[in-house]
Amino acid sequence: MELHVNDLKFGYTKKALVVKGISFSARSGQLISLIGPNGSGKTTIVKCINKILTPQSGSVMLNGKNVQKMPPIEMAKSIAYVPQFTNSYISGSVMDVVMMGRRPYIKWRVTNEDVEIVLKVLQELDLEPLVHEQFEELSGGQKQKILIARALVQNPDLYLFDEPISFLDIKNQMDIMELARNMVVKQNKAVIMVVHDLNMAMRYSDQVILLSSGAVEAAGLPKTVLNHEHIRTVYGVDIRILEESFIAPIYASAVV
Repeated sequence: MELHVNDLKFGYTKKALVVKGISFSARSGQLISLIGPNGSGKTTIVKCINKILTPQSGSVMLNGKNVQKMPPIEMAKSIAYVPQFTNSYISGSVMDVVMMGRRPYIKWRVTNEDVEIVLKVLQELDLEPLVHEQFEELSGGQKQKILIARALVQNPDLYLFDEPISFLDIKNQMDIMELARNMVVKQNKAVIMVVHDLNMAMRYSDQVILLSSGAVEAAGLPKTVLNHEHIRTVYGVDIRILEESFIAPIYASAVV
């Protein structure tokens, strides 16, 4: 799988661009984190990749094809998207919600293979006890993990996760990040993730793209991007990097 984002520009109005000529590439076996302050364009980029938004100019090419011209079924088999969690209109049992991810493969009816795939993913995410629960009755964190499970059963080459760990406690955050890392290493998938936790970006990413006001401030290896100068410039805080820390390789404090 190869993804190329070429000089991408997008604005919700013609005069004000939210994304200002972004370019980057992703390939199988790679986890890329998009980081930056609120309003820096991270979610907009992900939505352009997934064809939810149409860019004013530039292109998103997936395996040589412009995603804007790809049919829905081909897109669904190629890209899975987990949005930021909001009060969703989704309803039904956990089994039904996760089974939605199998829709690109279901021709006439759900097969035993589809059921086995769903149950396996629920087990891997420790969600099997919730299989018959109603989605709308779950906690915010549980709902977020269910939406991630739905993406996993879709089994695409590229996963787009928009703040997938925002509503989770630290154990579940690390579980999801370990899962994403294993998808990249063991299954040769590609993951592009919007994340605010710089510690997680440092620990789990192959590449980090630091955005500021719709443009790329820095991109590359986590230890290259997440340094004192870049963080101070973009976030306005001083940092202390703890090289040996497992939990918090970066510590930030407000600039006086």
